[in-house]
Parts: sequence; C-alpha cells; structure tokens
Amino acid sequence: MATTTDTHAAMQGNEALTPVTDAQRVFQWHTHAALWFSLGVGLLVMQIGAYLVPAVGTRDAVIAIVFGSCIGAGLLAWTARVGCESGLASAGLMHATYGGAFARLPVVLNIVQLIGWTTFELVVMREGTQAIGQQAFGLATAGPLGTVLTTLLWGAVLLALLAGSMVTLVRRFVSRFGLPLVVLSLVWLTWQFATQLHAKGFDTFWSRPGNGGMGMFGALDLVIAMPVSWLPLVADYARHGHRAGRGLGGAFGGTWLGYLLANVWCYALGVMVVSVAEPGTSLVTALLLAQGGLLALGLILIDELDNAYGDVYSGSVSAHSLRPRWSVRRWGLVLAVLCIGLALVLPMHALEPFLLMLSSVFVPLYGVILGRLGWGAVAVGTRRVDWPAALLWVAGIAVYHACAAWAPQWGSALPTLAFTFALSALTRPRAARPAAGDVSALARSRG
Repeated sequence: MATTTDTHAAMQGNEALTPVTDAQRVFQWHTHAALWFSLGVGLLVMQIGAYLVPAVGTRDAVIAIVFGSCIGAGLLAWTARVGCESGLASAGLMHATYGGAFARLPVVLNIVQLIGWTTFELVVMREGTQAIGQQAFGLATAGPLGTVLTTLLWGAVLLALLAGSMVTLVRRFVSRFGLPLVVLSLVWLTWQFATQLHAKGFDTFWSRPGNGGMGMFGALDLVIAMPVSWLPLVADYARHGHRAGRGLGGAFGGTWLGYLLANVWCYALGVMVVSVAEPGTSLVTALLLAQGGLLALGLILIDELDNAYGDVYSGSVSAHSLRPRWSVRRWGLVLAVLCIGLALVLPMHALEPFLLMLSSVFVPLYGVILGRLGWGAVAVGTRRVDWPAALLWVAGIAVYHACAAWAPQWGSALPTLAFTFALSALTRPRAARPAAGDVSALARSRG
C-alpha cells in the first residue's frame, strides 16, 4: 500500500485532482457565457425539441422548454460556482464527495458517456455534411466511401484542435469569432421558420394539442436531460474562472445565462422546424430547404465541433485523473481516435433513451455533490469510500427509475434531484475548506 507521502507526491502530477493556480484563472464572466452559449447550441438540441411535438401540445412544449432550461442551466451554474471556488475539475469534485476509491466508478461512467456523446457529435456532423453535399453539389456522399471520408474529415479537425490549448481555443476562437457567427445563423433560421409559421397561421400552431405520447413532466424530464448531460463537464472549464460569483456575475452568472439562452433558443427552433416541415422530413433536410439554410447549417455544424471538443477534453481530464502518467492532451488524442472509430461502425440514432439513461445516473450523482459541496466550502473527506454519499447516489438512481415506472406523470428528474440533494445536505460532514493548492486532503482520500 502506498504511503500518504507517496500518494501526495503522485498527486502533484495529477492536474484533474489538483486545484488550478491563480495564474490559470483567466476566464471572465463573458468567457463563461460565450462558452456555454456555444456548447448549448447544436443540432442534437434541435432534434430533442422536435421530439416534443406532437407528443405534447405547443403551449406545453414551450412551458417545458422554458422551465426545464431554467432548472437545468441553474444546476450547471451552481456546479460551475463550486468548481470555480474549489479550483477542482469534475473528477476532483467526485473524489471530494464520494471518496477516492469509490469516485473511480462515476469517473469511469463519465468517460463512457463522453465517448458516447463525442461519437454522436461526429455522426451528426457527418450526416449534416453529407446532406449539404447532396443538396448543394449533387454529391452522393451517403455511401460507404462518403461515410468514411466525411467522418475522417471531422475527426481530423477534432484531433487538430485537441493538439492545442483549451484555454486559448475558448478565449480566442469561441468568444471572438465562433459565437457571433452562430448567433447570426440562429437569428436567420428563426426568422425563416417564424415567417413560415406566420403564413400558416400562428394561432393554429400555438393552440395545437398533443397526441398524448408524453405528459408535461415527461417533456420537462426530456428538456432537463440535455443540460444534465453537461453536469460532469462544467467544472473542468469553470475552474479556470477569475471569480465564482453568487448573482449573475462570474462563473455562475455567465454559465447560467449563456446556456439558458442557447437551450431555449435551440429547443424552440426544433419545435418550429418540425411544425412547418412536411411529414417525414428530417431536421437537417428541413434546415437546408430554408432560404439561406445551407450557410446557416454549415455554421451550426462548425459550432457542433466545439461540442465534440468539449466532450473529448473533459473525458481526457477524467481519464487523466485515473492515470496521470498520460497527460490530458495525450488522453484527448487517444479518446478522439476511439470515437472516430466508433462513429464509423455504430448505429447512433436511439437518442431519447440514451439521454434519459444518462439522467438516471447523473441527476442523483450531482444531487449528492451539490448537497455536499454547494454551500461555499468544499469538505474533503479522508475516507476511501464515503458510504453515505455512495448509498445516496445508488438510492437516487433507484428513485429515478421507480418514478418513471410508477408515477410517470410526475416525471423523474425533479423528484430524484430533491431527494438526493435534501438527504445529502442533511448528512453533510462539516470540514474546513482546503487552501488553494493544498492537495494533502485529497491525497489522503485516495488512501
């Protein structure tokens, strides 16, 4: 067994479990807002919006989108504040909550889900590129050769981005260039589809009932599922924030406002697109058929790339926490190559069950983390396994699935979140927050 001194020495090279230094805290309020607006925009979000109707009526869909986005973005922002205050990555927060030995389980699950999300993103970008090639240039890129070439194209760009610095990418590209272009594309598409809705009769669209395929709370769960899927990533970026903030400033306010606007906008745009498109028309095809849709879709596909990058980067931080001998950059390149391979061979269209399965794991996981760490002080335990926290997480997963099976009309996310948060707050140990740069408590927690 390694001694505390040996483990402490090993920790010095573990970037994921060591608080960042003051020199690394370079993200301002607007940087957080730009990053999370950009990450919140995507074709996947629009597709989930399209799932909401006609399962529920238009008014119910809008209510679910607004309230679900407020709640989901609020959870992201709260986690961002914890990450910024502690300087810890997501893996570090898991270690601080669940103990160093048990935390390996949620860290591994996080890596698996991030590999899945990156593969999803590559498939979406590939299919979008194939649709653009067919629509604009008449290229038959949907065959085996076209699939391989378009996947490798986006994969090569992803690998090139991962070879650089995350901080530089966010500050210089996403904030300064990527964000304005994405906003312009969303404005243009919104105008195009709003015009079509007006021509068809806005009153008819607004009063359209659902077919009963989903209840209000089921729709709310589906909306919350998307921001919840980002919870295991947010601290990896927020830890670089200049200040945490408790109102609408700092990491909290920037994360909340940026993601809220993007989530509401993209979900609503998905509802608008499916409401005016001909039955059986895919979302990508409907976007391409809009005036100027080719350019707008191209810009959104480029923005989709930062979602894939964000997933791989956080996956590499989590993997580095388990095997620190490999740098974050090296892990990122390895995971990206794996995702490119998976995108070539796996069918990736069962999106709704995938999202809800992730929610059943990460809603209670972060309900416990926020109940323990969300009060302004990171209480780091010294045990290898924090059994109360671990058992609460497992119980939370059971509550989520029990609600889905026995009380689907009330949803699963909110009851599970309330259950795990309340009990973890009541059982929260009282401990002093470690000083910045002091990793001895985390080292001890790893045994």
